[in-house]
Amino acid sequence: MSLYDKYILPSFLNCVCGSKPIKYQRQKVVPQAEGLVLEVGIGSGLNLPFYDQHKVTSIIGLDPSPELNAMAQKVAQKLGLNVNFVLGGAEAIALPDNHVDTVLVTYTMCTIPDALSANKEMLRVLKPGGKLIFCEHGLAPDEAVSKWQHRIDPFWGKLAGGCHLNRDIPLLIRSSGFRIDSIDEMYLPSTPKFAGYNYWGLASKV
Repeated sequence: MSLYDKYILPSFLNCVCGSKPIKYQRQKVVPQAEGLVLEVGIGSGLNLPFYDQHKVTSIIGLDPSPELNAMAQKVAQKLGLNVNFVLGGAEAIALPDNHVDTVLVTYTMCTIPDALSANKEMLRVLKPGGKLIFCEHGLAPDEAVSKWQHRIDPFWGKLAGGCHLNRDIPLLIRSSGFRIDSIDEMYLPSTPKFAGYNYWGLASKV
């Protein structure tokens, strides 16, 4: 791991992913989580303040970054949340089949190296009748914007910890076996268009 990845990137991601427009998106989706929740890509814990503690029994927070994990633990302790932090990638989730009531994934599908495999794992661990709550940035529908996303993507990934600008989020979710029950999309305000096209909604097992 480079010095940038260890000492600079975690703070950079915490700052970017904690911007006002993204914070507003988190406020929309996170309170819908209930029961036993698996948060994939819990990062520095930016979602934790928005959980409805009356609806959530416990949270499993999965993330491969020790540095972000340490930041999230401090947030959970401050909020008094019951979070079981697990260091690891989402392509092989160490949980049984049909185990959690909710899977929450926000601004994470862009970064997972094999996002399709990860989404299949999320489907596997989700109980029948459970829900996937997602909020992600991805491929824009406008050709002029998407062209720039494809051009910038190789360089952006090096700066932003492997983040991809041009992933087709709805296709990724459907291709892994989920049924999308509701979805909204728009460009986030006060955000560069190449990084600001947002998808959010609910999905379930077919």
